[in-house]
Amino acid sequence: MKKVVESKKTNFKKISLTILAVIIIVLVIGPLAFSMFDGNKVGNVALIPIEGVITTSGGSYLGDSTVSSKEVVNYIKDAEESELVQVIMLEINSPGGSAVASDEIAIAVKKVQKPVIAVIREAGASGGYWIASSTDYIIANKMSTTGSIGVISSYLEFSGLMQDYGVGYERLVAGENKDMGTPFRKLTDKEKIILQGKLDKIHQFFIEEIAENRNMSIMDVKNLATGEFYLGIEAYQLGLVDALGTRDTAEEYIKKTYGLEEIDYVVYQKEVSFFELLSGVFSNWSFSVGEGIGSTLVKSQNSILI
Repeated sequence: MKKVVESKKTNFKKISLTILAVIIIVLVIGPLAFSMFDGNKVGNVALIPIEGVITTSGGSYLGDSTVSSKEVVNYIKDAEESELVQVIMLEINSPGGSAVASDEIAIAVKKVQKPVIAVIREAGASGGYWIASSTDYIIANKMSTTGSIGVISSYLEFSGLMQDYGVGYERLVAGENKDMGTPFRKLTDKEKIILQGKLDKIHQFFIEEIAENRNMSIMDVKNLATGEFYLGIEAYQLGLVDALGTRDTAEEYIKKTYGLEEIDYVVYQKEVSFFELLSGVFSNWSFSVGEGIGSTLVKSQNSILI
């Protein structure tokens, strides 16, 4: 009797280990194996998402998702050098961000010899629109947030609150404008003029870029550059975008214009290291079991702003 019980325990242990091994293979080793093969590098259209606030580093911004101009520029260069890629598509869903980061991406786009198409989904505003304007053709969703050609540099100033609580600000500077913009005191009239001058210059750069990129007059763009955002349909009527639609619209345009019979995407996105992916799989284990292998993989996946 004792041998029968031990035999059952042994069989149960073997079955349990087998089930555990299968789970590990399906949910851990399988996804890791797929991640090691860069199958996305084969295709004739490079799809480069520009999602979230545009920054130079890609670091978090007030809890919002961000995109790094450095990474996007590298993707653009890689797509340009690829012998298989014939067209580059920027899929934009961004409210804007750093003026410098937006300009870096726009410059990279204009250096490309291959055609570049922009698809504005929910938002292609401010810096997002700056980038879109540098492409050869812009398609926007009719309800998207587009344009918003303006510059902002705002901050919290709480000198009044400090005074209420008896907190003082001892000002020690070498250079009278060194602490200009500190939240611990109000701006002087002179400082306001200085800062406004900086914003106006960047705004002028923005206007000139849009005018050149869209083949519009400076005055026409200036009249639109109030910082107001336009719906996609309004942007189309104003000449800020070339067509209304979605990625499907872009695909039809690419096929018709560039003679592609079929479109195979090369998706450029941030590469996740082996250990980052492994860590992500285990950290999301209890939440991802019911979502499928693919979703676990995918999940592991400023200053003066415009």
